[in-house]
Amino acid sequence: MQVPIIMPQLGESIAEASIVQFLVRPGDEVEAGQDLIEVETNKATMTVTAPCRGRLAAFTAQLNESYPVDAVLGHIEAPPEEAARLGLDVSTPVKSSPGGALARPQRGENQARVEPTVRGLPVPANAAGASYLSPRLKARMQELGFSAADLAGVAGSGAAGRVTIEDFERFIAHLEKQKMSHASTMRVAVADAMRRSWTRPIAHVGRAVCLDPLFAYRKTAHPKPGPALCALRALALALAENSAPAGRLVGAKIVHPSAIDIGVAVEVEDGVLVPVIRDADKKPLKDLIAPYAELVELARAHKLPAHATGGSIATVTNFGTFGLEWATPIPLPEQTLVLGLGAARRKPHWDPVQNQFVPVMEANLTLSFDHRVLDGGAAGRLLQRVAEWMAQPEKL
Repeated sequence: MQVPIIMPQLGESIAEASIVQFLVRPGDEVEAGQDLIEVETNKATMTVTAPCRGRLAAFTAQLNESYPVDAVLGHIEAPPEEAARLGLDVSTPVKSSPGGALARPQRGENQARVEPTVRGLPVPANAAGASYLSPRLKARMQELGFSAADLAGVAGSGAAGRVTIEDFERFIAHLEKQKMSHASTMRVAVADAMRRSWTRPIAHVGRAVCLDPLFAYRKTAHPKPGPALCALRALALALAENSAPAGRLVGAKIVHPSAIDIGVAVEVEDGVLVPVIRDADKKPLKDLIAPYAELVELARAHKLPAHATGGSIATVTNFGTFGLEWATPIPLPEQTLVLGLGAARRKPHWDPVQNQFVPVMEANLTLSFDHRVLDGGAAGRLLQRVAEWMAQPEKL
């Protein structure tokens, strides 16, 4: 009796694998559990083993082709006792394929294509993206400088919705008919950084902060610190009290920062640069105003020195300069935190002393963080501490 060799479930979320090498030949005697086929998934190279003892009848799978979980890759001619051990009833006729093998439905075999009932979606409903890339497709993408993220909206026609090389070539042909402009080196670098950042579980918390004390302080201060610098200094002081929220998870260890170096996001042509204030917790606000302004100007002129970039543990971004009250920025790949400051707006605030609502200048603070390192409660407490420091600018 012929027993099918089935593509097993090779790991959580792995839907298919490519045939890399056949380890035995048709006609060879094999033992149960013996390695028969070497396959490659998007995670590792693994082997498919023999389900039973017997003689290898044939491989139906093809080298360098991909097959979904449960696909039949070949057959073993097994003695009756082996078939019985597998629970197959050798006395009852079974439906077989034209080659005499036991029939086993394959995923997607003889099934009608399901058409989505919802129309007008931004991408096709069956666009699963490049969840698995065959070696051939990887090579072609590398040749053209594409990443898996570039195929996120492509509807695959392969097994389990896989994007095939044919789907990819059709996608390229379609792109060539569209208007395109060159992406600058900076734009590509920012895109790559955000792609790497998004491989982590990013979460966000936010709260309002009253800026009246800060604006009052600015009227008497010379020179005058900007709101973003005040937020940077407040974050530095909060992290100096407890630096654990800025730690990075590496393997099974949380690496704590050795210094409170904080970057500030500066918009430049076609991208963002992040100059860094070193030891921001050790210098009073008044001593940071001139270096901060100089770094911002150097960033806008694309003349930042090497010592003023990289190595920061968090970033502050003032998205309020664009009139935005709320945003959820993404931390850089090497960071755990990014603090955002929204535009100030006059809002009614209940004053229990006057027993009435009074107008205050209020802005939203947001904290985006790597959820693997800290949870909402810890992030909320950190944001609360930042707000408390901003409410007393004379101590910054």
